[in-house]
Amino acid sequence: MGFELSAAEFGIALLQIIWVNIMLSGDNAVVIALAARSLPAEQQKRAIVIGSGAAILMRIVLTLVAAQLLMLPWLKLVGALLLVYIGVSLLMPDTGDEDAGKVHGGMMAAIRTILVADLIMSLDNVVAVAAAAMGNTVLLVLGLVISIPLVIFGSTLLLKVIERFPLIVWFGAALLGFIAGEMVVGDPALHDYMLRIEDSVSMTPHAFELAMGAVGALLVLGISKALLIPRKANI
Repeated sequence: MGFELSAAEFGIALLQIIWVNIMLSGDNAVVIALAARSLPAEQQKRAIVIGSGAAILMRIVLTLVAAQLLMLPWLKLVGALLLVYIGVSLLMPDTGDEDAGKVHGGMMAAIRTILVADLIMSLDNVVAVAAAAMGNTVLLVLGLVISIPLVIFGSTLLLKVIERFPLIVWFGAALLGFIAGEMVVGDPALHDYMLRIEDSVSMTPHAFELAMGAVGALLVLGISKALLIPRKANI
């Protein structure tokens, strides 16, 4: 179809892209909120805006090459390991330094975390967005850019909820582990190996994917708990 869309088709496709991006950005909003939660209030807003905007722009580029990227062996496994690392690091306590340079470094670290996590978690999401764009690059870019304020709003709202209920941080980290576990199942390099395991435990593909997600979530929580015990003992 490309650029031969009528005005009505263009409008409908644009709404589809915005809607798909919002639906698929829930986990990304969790990461953005978790990464920014330890920053001062004024830095939180900047980190969310900069991180969300840069992540969406990066997602545009990623969408254009999504089909090729998804076929690369070991990519999803590496991404899953990075998500586990990010999930654990988000649960580690702050050092408590008030130095201005460290605060600035903290904001840059939060933005880096947002970008890396969004890049990894968007590998599958961009396929749906690309399909909704129907090969129209202008439509793709416009739809994702319009989604920026919506993602920012979701992250900001979630940040306020986290401030009231700190336990949600653990659920957010577990979510990253869950996504990591599901990603491993879809890695082309591990396809045959995963099929053998799936057959050996007599599970449907969907149930096996959920089980691997649960394993990933427990892995993040277990590693974090193990790392936090020595810290508490030293206090």
